[in-house]
Amino acid sequence: MSEQTLAQPRERDNTEFLLLLLKARTFIALILVFTFFAFAAPNFLSTANMVIMSKHVALNAFLAIGMTFVIVSGGIDLSVGSTVGLCGMVAGWLILHGVDFGLGWSIQFNTLEICLLVVLVGILIGAINGFLITKLNVAPFIATLGTLYVARGAAMLSSDGRTFPNLNGNPEYGSETFRWIGAGNVLGIPVSIWMLIVLGLVAAYIATRTPLGRYIYAVGGNERAASLSGVPVTKVKFFVYMFSGLCAALVGIIIASQLVAAHPATGETFELNAIAAAVLGGTSMSGGRGRIAGTIVGAFVIGVLSDGLVMMGVSAFWQTVIKGLVIIAAVVVDQAQQRVQSAVALRAQANASK
Repeated sequence: MSEQTLAQPRERDNTEFLLLLLKARTFIALILVFTFFAFAAPNFLSTANMVIMSKHVALNAFLAIGMTFVIVSGGIDLSVGSTVGLCGMVAGWLILHGVDFGLGWSIQFNTLEICLLVVLVGILIGAINGFLITKLNVAPFIATLGTLYVARGAAMLSSDGRTFPNLNGNPEYGSETFRWIGAGNVLGIPVSIWMLIVLGLVAAYIATRTPLGRYIYAVGGNERAASLSGVPVTKVKFFVYMFSGLCAALVGIIIASQLVAAHPATGETFELNAIAAAVLGGTSMSGGRGRIAGTIVGAFVIGVLSDGLVMMGVSAFWQTVIKGLVIIAAVVVDQAQQRVQSAVALRAQANASK
């Protein structure tokens, strides 16, 4: 047997091992980051810090799940951070003022009704994005950039830029339980984590077990081919942006509940963390590829990195630099994975033709 023949299996094994490492990069990154801060940051492993960090991770993961669907479909949603701020202000307004029709007639809402109305606001913003992109043919970047400014401006106008404080609710109207969403626990686990588990399972089921999920990947992979194959491209795009708006609304509710206050500037730059988590989790910015589980792990990487740097006393300016470098590294590694996969596929085709 020639040396060339022996070298081929070794080369194949090395390539497959490299591909395996690239696919598992997010888990490896999480283990490395967690281990580093466990030794470098004081009290990083304390129970109190784990609880706080899990809440931070949940907020980013909510947005990242919605962002994953959008990016997989070939789009982008820059409006989620502003949607978070506007939805928080809507929740604060409904708790403090209800809906006033004048002449002494107003409607007050309980916690469930407030949450439903806020979620509808988030879905409406997503529908507006979908309409601009599908019906008016506005590029997703420009359409969602526009709604980013509109939503942020609306949040500022709702209170003239001031905070809605003391969102404790009113027992008379059944809104006093609003605080429980952000501060409550079930079986010792924060409510926001339970909400994330439910949302993650629902999103993963949609992505992997339903025709809608296959349509989302098809549209992102090749929109023209998907349209010719009978995929309802317009409906799919409406869904992903509305789902992203729903996720942003949930984050707005949770933050307002945790702080017992709503501020119009809430959510600034949240969209960047959501995109970073999705990309770290293996979602391709060119569309057609991504997994919900990977996105959630990516959100953990971002959350652990952010909290760990804070606990080490790293400057906020350096934190921004480090996050930027992480995003760039994630994109570079993703491109490397695609090249390795292409090489493996070409080699398999060559072997099959022999």
